[in-house]
Amino acid sequence: MKKIFLLLFVVLCFNVFPDEKQEVGVNEKLGNNIPLNVQFFDEDSNQVSLSDLIKKPTVLAFVYYECPGICSPLLSSLAEAIDNSDLVLGVDYNVIVISMDELETPKNASKRKNVIIQLMDKNVPPGSWRFLTGNLENIKKVSDAAGFYFKREGKDFRHAGCFIFLDPSGKITRYLFPSYSERHGFGVLPFDFKMAILEASESKVTPTIARVLQFCYSYDPVGRTYVFNITRVFGIIILILVIAFLIYIKFSKRIISNKN
Repeated sequence: MKKIFLLLFVVLCFNVFPDEKQEVGVNEKLGNNIPLNVQFFDEDSNQVSLSDLIKKPTVLAFVYYECPGICSPLLSSLAEAIDNSDLVLGVDYNVIVISMDELETPKNASKRKNVIIQLMDKNVPPGSWRFLTGNLENIKKVSDAAGFYFKREGKDFRHAGCFIFLDPSGKITRYLFPSYSERHGFGVLPFDFKMAILEASESKVTPTIARVLQFCYSYDPVGRTYVFNITRVFGIIILILVIAFLIYIKFSKRIISNKN
């Protein structure tokens, strides 16, 4: 019975089992390699291959440059994480952004890059942060390999927001999902960002169970440490108890009816 409750807890709360049929969202494919032989155009209209761009730990993000939703906050949070990290962009790691919209052009990419770069305090070395566009076939080759699924709805897209960390060979080592709070806004923790890059430099794959731990613990910016989120976990325990009670009632009625 304990194993059943534990399994129920994981399935309900963390969705760690991949859904191969999902249309939108992220199906983590840790340890898989993205294809490096696909070509795109960068923000300067140069044709580039991912094999030429991924030579060191790389942060990969899928957005579209004219997105009216979460793409701008996602890129802004990435710029903030880069500013707050003591790792050096262009030396310790690179960043690649790929537009999921095959209709966007290098002009869209260049415009969005200029907006994001202006938000930053740190210098962005040439070639360290690339904004790419390409045809749908190549976009899907990379996004499917990364387990990132999106769906066009008119001019816009339904999609999730995450950062995918790659080692120098293109192997997926970690996913980071930015969170939102009224106090701190939309973003990732500098510590998590740094650790993800260091793990990618060592080709160390972070298991998906880290999402469970992230759910149970919250970061305290005052104490600069992780604290147990008793409210969140207690709510899940109550949910499990309610389900267990309903199961108990159902089986109790069945036993009584059998005796009669």
